[in-house]
Amino acid sequence: MTAFDSMWASILDVGRATTGGYRRFAWNDADLTLREWFTGAATDRGMSVDEDRNGNLWAWWIPAGWEGDPTDAFVTGSHLDSVPDGGAYDGPLGVVSSFIAIDILRERGIVPTKPIAVTAFSDEEGARFGVACVGSQLTTGALTPERARGLRDADGITLAEALTKSGRDPSHIGADPTLTDRVGVYVELHVEQGRGLDLVDQPIAVASSIWPHGRWLFSFTGEANHAGATRLVDRRDPMLAFASSVHTARSAATLHDAVATFGKVRVLPNGANAIPSEVLAWLDARAADEPTLNAMVEQISAEAREFADADGIGLAVEAESITPIVEFPADTRQRLQTALSHLGDIPVLPTAAGHDAGILSARVPTAMLFVRNPTGVSHSPLEFAEAEDCHRGAEALADVMAEWVQESSADRHSNDFFTS
Repeated sequence: MTAFDSMWASILDVGRATTGGYRRFAWNDADLTLREWFTGAATDRGMSVDEDRNGNLWAWWIPAGWEGDPTDAFVTGSHLDSVPDGGAYDGPLGVVSSFIAIDILRERGIVPTKPIAVTAFSDEEGARFGVACVGSQLTTGALTPERARGLRDADGITLAEALTKSGRDPSHIGADPTLTDRVGVYVELHVEQGRGLDLVDQPIAVASSIWPHGRWLFSFTGEANHAGATRLVDRRDPMLAFASSVHTARSAATLHDAVATFGKVRVLPNGANAIPSEVLAWLDARAADEPTLNAMVEQISAEAREFADADGIGLAVEAESITPIVEFPADTRQRLQTALSHLGDIPVLPTAAGHDAGILSARVPTAMLFVRNPTGVSHSPLEFAEAEDCHRGAEALADVMAEWVQESSADRHSNDFFTS
C-alpha cells in the first residue's frame, strides 16, 4: 500500500452514511473529526497548523531560516465537507494529494525557497447553511460577516450558533487583509466533475475557467387545505406551479446549452393528506457565459410567475448567491503546463463546478488541476477515480509545487501574475 493509499483509507469511514455517501457538513461531528485528522497529518510532517478567523485550516512548511510571517507562499489544498450523500473524492482528494505532494518533494530532496501551505477551506459545498464556499468567501470579503452569522440550517441553527458550539468566536469572522501578502499562488487539485478527461483518455488536466453559476430561491406561496375534502377548483396549490417550473428549467437549459436544476425542495406543512401552503425550491443554474446565465434564469423566473399567476398563488424569486465567470490567468496556467510538459500534451478544460479557487481568484493568482473521473459522476456515492490516476495527480501536483518553490526571487517578481 502506498502512502497515498494509506492516507486515503484513513478517512474513508468518516461521515459515511448507510447509503454509501457522505454527510460531512460544516461543523458537524464528521467535519470536526476531519479537522483533527488534518491537524494530525500536518503534525506528522512537522508542519505548523493555523485555523484562521473563518475556520479555514492552514498547514505550513516554512523554509529553514525564514524570518517573520509567511509571504508569497505556494498554497494548495481543497475542502473536506460534502454535499448530502456525496462522494469520497470531491474535496478530500485535493487535501490528501497536497500532503502527499509534500512527501514527494522531501523524497526528492527539494528544499523550498518560499513557504508552502496546505489548506482545507471551510464549508465549500454549502450543504448545511445554503451558501457555498463560506470560508473562502468570508476570507476574500465576498460574503459579509453579518450575513454569514445569520445563515440558518434546516433545524434553524445559525452559523453563529454552530461556530459557538464548536468553540469558535463568530464575532471574529471576516475578510483577511493579509491574504494577498501570504499567498503567492493557490493551486487546487480536484477530481473532475464530468467526463472530459475520460473522453480523451488522459489522467490529468489543467483548468481554463469556471462557468458563472448561482443559486436562486423560488418561494411558491398558496393555501394549506385538506387533500381529500377540498374541491380542485377551490385549491391554491403551489406544488403545481413548482412542478411546471421544473420542466421549464430543463427546457430553458436545453435552449441555452446550459444546465439548470431544482435539486433542493422544502414543502410546508409537508403532510401526505394536506395541500401545501408553501413550496421552497432552490434553482442551481450554470452557463458558459454570464449573459446566457442571466437570460436562462430570467426565462425560468418569468414562466414560473406565469404558472403562479394562473393558479392564483404567490411567487418570490431571490438570488442567494451568484458567482461570475472565472478565467484562470493564462500565465499561471502556462506555468502548470510547463511544469507538466514531461507528461506530454496536457488537456486544458473548463468546468461548470464551483470551487474555492474560483472565489480566491478575485484576490490572488489561482489555478486548478483535474484528475480523471471515468464515470463522470459527482455529488454521488458513485463518484470515482482510479488509484493509479490519484497517484499521478499527487505526482503532478508535486511537479508544479517544485517548479514554484525552487525559483529565485528575481524570477518570481519578473512575472505579472495578475494579468490574464
